[in-house]
Amino acid sequence: MKILVVGGGGREHAFCWALVKSPDCDALYCAPGNAGIADVAECVDIDAEDIDALVAFAVQSSIDLVVVGPEGPLVLGLVDALQDAGILAFGPNKAAAILEGSKAFMKDLFAKYDIPTAAYGRFTDYGRAAAYVRAKGAPIVVKASGLAAGKGVIICDTVDEAIDALGVIMRDGAFGDAGDEVVIEEFLEGEELSYFALVDGKTALPLVSAQDHKAVHDGDVGPNTGGMGAYSPAPVLTSELEADIMARIIRPTIDGMAAEGRPYSGILFAGLMITEDGPKVIEFNARFGDPECQVQMMRLQSDLLELLLATAEGRLAEMEVSWHDGSALLVVMAADGYPGAYKKDTPINGLGAAGGIDGVTVFHAGTRAEGGQILANGGRVLGVTALAADIKSAQVAAYQAVDLIDWPDGFCRRDIGWRAIDRD
Repeated sequence: MKILVVGGGGREHAFCWALVKSPDCDALYCAPGNAGIADVAECVDIDAEDIDALVAFAVQSSIDLVVVGPEGPLVLGLVDALQDAGILAFGPNKAAAILEGSKAFMKDLFAKYDIPTAAYGRFTDYGRAAAYVRAKGAPIVVKASGLAAGKGVIICDTVDEAIDALGVIMRDGAFGDAGDEVVIEEFLEGEELSYFALVDGKTALPLVSAQDHKAVHDGDVGPNTGGMGAYSPAPVLTSELEADIMARIIRPTIDGMAAEGRPYSGILFAGLMITEDGPKVIEFNARFGDPECQVQMMRLQSDLLELLLATAEGRLAEMEVSWHDGSALLVVMAADGYPGAYKKDTPINGLGAAGGIDGVTVFHAGTRAEGGQILANGGRVLGVTALAADIKSAQVAAYQAVDLIDWPDGFCRRDIGWRAIDRD
């Protein structure tokens, strides 16, 4: 089979790394890809949101399956355009991708189908939003409703902070059109969990759990990012909790989307808060997590291509999935200044030595190659990932690899995995 992966981040590197192992993968392309992906796939210079060019390439190259990585092209309708051209695609169509594309739609779906989540209000008017904040008090969470690259969520400890956040989103336009509408939620306390299931419109096949680290600094402080690290499995997920999540969250969402005329196919990624009252949904994503995907792919024993193909073809009921028993942990190396302004094109050395540590794979998230040199080309740049017998061993290996990477313009958190390790 000929496969095209759409995207150029760490998630897509992990896809390519796993897909190329399949005996059914005859040719693997990635658009646009990055310097790391180029080692396992042929990179195609097409932007991930250039729908027409991606479809044209897929048709001209006789692609058998397109795997859409990021949320942007999903929300723009890439899957619809591919299907119209007779190309099989993994991922939800535009009507179903609204589950991530509009937090306001998502929250209303939760309310309609009694899916547990935080109490909320949705607003397009700044004055009404500010009045709601003053009435509810703090702590409180302010979110841009649209896509904001993982940065449109502001946790506010005081009412003044929340009012300021509304100004940044709605008046200053910090997130563009994504902030035309805001969702304001009660602050939930508990432990976060990333839960994933492959869905083909009818059947849901659960995948292994993971836990992300959103805050930029050690101790989970500082602004939210797209993710500074992850590990799998997440010890907070017990068999009883998983049964509850499937019964009260995943299944009602699949049934609800079908009832709304938006049948869901692809990966359903539930960001959950495990509270004293049970699991509650913080958000849904219409794609694999980044960096959660990387630790999941490290642990995957099954053929990824078979799983994605069965999802796209509506055959999940006949599939099973197997995993390595150990643990995987990823440390993100980001450019100094991220998630704010940062320099690009800074040189990175030592990647070969880091990847030479037993059980370690360095996934590229924001890199490019020039003259034999790897250069940083984004905010989150590398995902240093280790597979080992347990979380602590994986953490040790990952940080050994990090310390071999020579990149003076980068930084990382030094406490990835602390929650799991504290449980031991």
